[in-house]
Amino acid sequence: QLQLVESGGGLVQPGGSLRLSCAASGFSLESYAIGWFRRAPGKDLEGVSSISSTDGSSYYADFAKGRFTISRDNAKNTAYLQMSNLNVEDTAVYYCAKSVHPFARIGLPRANDYDSWGQGTQVTVSA
Repeated sequence: QLQLVESGGGLVQPGGSLRLSCAASGFSLESYAIGWFRRAPGKDLEGVSSISSTDGSSYYADFAKGRFTISRDNAKNTAYLQMSNLNVEDTAVYYCAKSVHPFARIGLPRANDYDSWGQGTQVTVSA
């Protein structure tokens, strides 16, 4: 069936880096925008980053700019989120999802514009 599976989370020290992966199956990733979201302990879901299905343009939340990089490899049907200079406030469960509409324009990723959510991968930043 159609699904997305996140991986790559783990425990890192402040200032460290992680690369999250989002592997798609049951559909062609290249036709959809991909969004990354996160939910920190006791906080609401928030958008992190998104990438278009066409020209590779991307969007980043303010807290992610200069530290996170979103990318996709359509041949592997996989999207990525490279995170560097992590801090304690980045601790959260990170989710990926695809746009509801094919070839959607990107912007601030909003939950209602995405579906086929993965199960999430835990990122913990602690000394």
